Amino acid sequence: MLTAGHVLQLIRQGTCRTRKELIEYTGLSRSTITDRVDRLIEAGYIHEAERGASGGGRPPSVLAIDPASKVALVADLGASHARVALTDLAARPLAEESTRMRIDRGPEPVLTWVREAFERLLDRTGSPRERVCSIGLDLPGSVDHTSGKVLRSFLMPGWDDLPIKAAFGDRFDVPILVENDAKAMALGEWWASFRTSPSLLLVKVSTGIGAGIVLDGRIYRGVEEAAGNIGHVRLRESDDRVCTCGSKGCVASLASGHALAVDLGQETSQDVVRLVQAGDPEAIARTQEAGRTLGLVLATAVSLLNPGVLVLAGDMAETREHYLTGIRESVYRRSLPFTTRNLEIVTSTLGGRAGIVGTAVMVTEHVLSPASVDASLA
Repeated sequence: MLTAGHVLQLIRQGTCRTRKELIEYTGLSRSTITDRVDRLIEAGYIHEAERGASGGGRPPSVLAIDPASKVALVADLGASHARVALTDLAARPLAEESTRMRIDRGPEPVLTWVREAFERLLDRTGSPRERVCSIGLDLPGSVDHTSGKVLRSFLMPGWDDLPIKAAFGDRFDVPILVENDAKAMALGEWWASFRTSPSLLLVKVSTGIGAGIVLDGRIYRGVEEAAGNIGHVRLRESDDRVCTCGSKGCVASLASGHALAVDLGQETSQDVVRLVQAGDPEAIARTQEAGRTLGLVLATAVSLLNPGVLVLAGDMAETREHYLTGIRESVYRRSLPFTTRNLEIVTSTLGGRAGIVGTAVMVTEHVLSPASVDASLA
């Protein structure tokens, strides 16, 4: 028998918009549907909105998700930035705050800032703590999605095996979800611009290189939660440049924002972006070459996954077409034409907000899933 959580999905997807449509679609009795709907309304998941079209008599009330009934707190943590947001159940931001902060400072100062920023967002919007239904964070490393621990990260010394959930559990008794940043960004891009595509591959090129895969609207994580570690594919083992993982010749040591900065005598990937945007010929040439180098690996990924969309995100996406041109050259040259004939290769549509949007979507999908709804009602 369909539970209240399943009934909510029918309403959320637009399959059924009224009690009558629910009865006809599910075959459940009027009393059962009334019970399910009333419980969802009482818990704040749905409300009865404007009247629908009438075939005679009193027009029926339309059932819809009530996005304002609950809020979520989400954080996007990168190698050198932190962004937090308060969102509703439609994954729309109600308030945001960001700062420049290096994640290699360690978990204590970074997570302390996140906790304090969460409190500021709640105070600023006048949202009571009781309305918070979940917390989500994305991080630049491999994470155990179930336990919420950081498994490994070459950019985050001191974070390995850290129970992220414990950092917030004493203040918020709600589900706490943790995700890799590139995976969250991929979900954010898919949600914002490419929901008609069944598959999307996002590659984030900033300090390092990571990737996220979305298949049929879901993040693909892999057996060991390690899907997307494309930056550590070894291309030139004889190369002297050592990657953050300790190996030589990884694509990240050759084509990341950090690698470009070292080659050009700069401090950060953002410095490289500024040189490219200013028209520096050496920076432009090196950036295009880095795109071609990464494109060698992406051509294999495209041939394997046959995605509908390949998105370049991160700092290097801000080099206008220069890094992207290099990727396109390699992907189109090294892939069979029928695997790329309908492939869109584009830069991020969300820019620096991709992670926060994707994390908000991840949290919303979890909170409104049948299992979570039924557990909450129970």
